[in-house]
Amino acid sequence: MNVAAVNCTERLRSRWRVTLPAMPLHLDTPLIESHPLSLASGRRIFLKLDVLQPSGSFKLRGIGHACEVHHARGATRFVSSSGGNAGLAVAYAGRRLGVPVTVFVPESSTTTARMLLARENAEVVVHGASWQEANDLALSRVGAADAFIHPFDDPLVWHGHASLVDEVVAEGLTFDAVVVSVGGGGLMCGVAEGLRRHGLDHVPIVAVETTGAASLRAAVEAGELVTLDAITSVATSLGSRRVAAQALAWTQERPVHSVVVSDADALDACERFLADHRMLVEPACGASLALAGAPHEALGPFERVLVVTCGGATATIDQIRRWARSEPGSDL
Repeated sequence: MNVAAVNCTERLRSRWRVTLPAMPLHLDTPLIESHPLSLASGRRIFLKLDVLQPSGSFKLRGIGHACEVHHARGATRFVSSSGGNAGLAVAYAGRRLGVPVTVFVPESSTTTARMLLARENAEVVVHGASWQEANDLALSRVGAADAFIHPFDDPLVWHGHASLVDEVVAEGLTFDAVVVSVGGGGLMCGVAEGLRRHGLDHVPIVAVETTGAASLRAAVEAGELVTLDAITSVATSLGSRRVAAQALAWTQERPVHSVVVSDADALDACERFLADHRMLVEPACGASLALAGAPHEALGPFERVLVVTCGGATATIDQIRRWARSEPGSDL
């Protein structure tokens, strides 16, 4: 971690008056150049492999940081709402820190997600058709000694996610753009914070969503936050009907390019990534990888592109293939 990142962390620790563990819960993940994706896209593609985090996704960076702060403040239980990966990060952090965890998941969450949460000793409550409904119930169940861990809309979470940029910069990589998947916008906010921390506000963020979960695109087009009527994408990890206000604010403060891809493209990218790199990711991550699977107009002006391989632990390859075989408009 460089001097700017260390100074920022020290200011935050002083502000919050807590003592955080010497080692964070997340891992420094590999940064590689993908030869298959570079050939396919016609430019150099670099992958930040957060699929290798212990909980299976980048979520552990920010959520682990938030859990550490709240634990240091004396929280006796963590409460979260999640379609899967954020809840897994909370559950992992709770197990590591010795704090009980309750995760509220929507009915759209997969059987695999619920099984993984239970394996981390989390209490799982299923409620509502989408994340919003699960989140409303979670908020109503937060006790005085509990800490609510928001899956994406929290400065503590953004600060933790910014560590991803710290690691890339520390390795000396230069890049023309950063590609991130957007659900609620937490990853995008963290990457934007990390880029600003290192004087890289000029580097565009390419924010990718799937059709049926494009709440950021709707907000950008309207110039204000928009709540989608429903999430119809198979990328349920992107299933926030409304993005964080800060995500929209970043689109007005720095270069952010909104891109929407189809479910079919995201699912195909998952298959290709498994074949090329022997790692399975969810459609939410496949959305970003889809831009690098062939020459794409969204990456037209860029020669060196960093793609955050955000991961995802809640979908199986069989499920991805079932989704891919489904007809448009069918009950997924």
